[in-house]
Amino acid sequence: MSAGQSSDAPQNSLTLSTRGHLLTEQVNPASDRLDQLSALELVDLFNQEDQRTLEAIAANRDALAEAIERTARALRHGGRLFYVGAGTSGRLGVLDAAECPPTFCTPPALVQGIIAGGESALVRSSEDKEDRAEDGATAIAQAQVTATDVVVGITAGGTTPFVHGALAAARQRGATTIFLACVPESQVAADVDINLRLLVGPEILAGSTRLKAGTVTKMALNILSTGTMVQLGKVYGNRMVDVAVTNQKLQDRALRMLQDLTHLGRDAAALLLENSQRRVKLALLMHWTGVDAAQGDRLLQDHQGQLRAAIAAHQPPS
Repeated sequence: MSAGQSSDAPQNSLTLSTRGHLLTEQVNPASDRLDQLSALELVDLFNQEDQRTLEAIAANRDALAEAIERTARALRHGGRLFYVGAGTSGRLGVLDAAECPPTFCTPPALVQGIIAGGESALVRSSEDKEDRAEDGATAIAQAQVTATDVVVGITAGGTTPFVHGALAAARQRGATTIFLACVPESQVAADVDINLRLLVGPEILAGSTRLKAGTVTKMALNILSTGTMVQLGKVYGNRMVDVAVTNQKLQDRALRMLQDLTHLGRDAAALLLENSQRRVKLALLMHWTGVDAAQGDRLLQDHQGQLRAAIAAHQPPS
């Protein structure tokens, strides 16, 4: 199989006239009077239909858990996480990737978004760019994806050639592959390690997958990236202790975390934060164990960034 091909080529070769059978392209009978509804009726209908996103996530709980575990394992061993998509799906992947550095203080290369058409497609419609499987394969080659990486292909309707080309190339390189789509496997198959089928049904506005499909995709990516970062030790309790303190809002959040968890006053918390190079996790370790910044750094490195494990392993001098 070449890098630009997918094992499910027949399903992905659907013509424009045959894609109407896809779940995401069907007409929703609940909204057949959409143009006659009042504003309040529109809101109620959206609210009613959006309940299906919760059901879809629940139906994929096992697959999502496996995706979290495998992604955390890969990143723990030097791998990276890539989201690949086109249009709305691509933009959602780029968004989730972009949120990881400020939220979890990860290097920008750790979680990356690849969108058909490149950066310009983030703000300008570039839907024609999704039709070339070879471009997806090229993007994987340019990213130098390896067997230690995880590649998530995102396509609401399941047929995007750019995504399938990328997944086939990633699989050929030995990467862990995850497919996220809003159509059942019986409609579009995919040769991947983990299949996430978020079946939210036809859209209120027929075929507009930026609606329910976009919402459930965002939910799934939230769960995947946050769950992975929790397993990597980026969280203590439910606090983002690896937050990057890069502006006033995040500085205030960091100080409030330190005050809440250590019961220090704001001035003492600010001093502790400065002494720890503005790293909340290190500041907590220093406060609770009495180690200095260099010792705390070594402790965290020895325990893969896990604050609880570092605290438990510390033996105070007798």
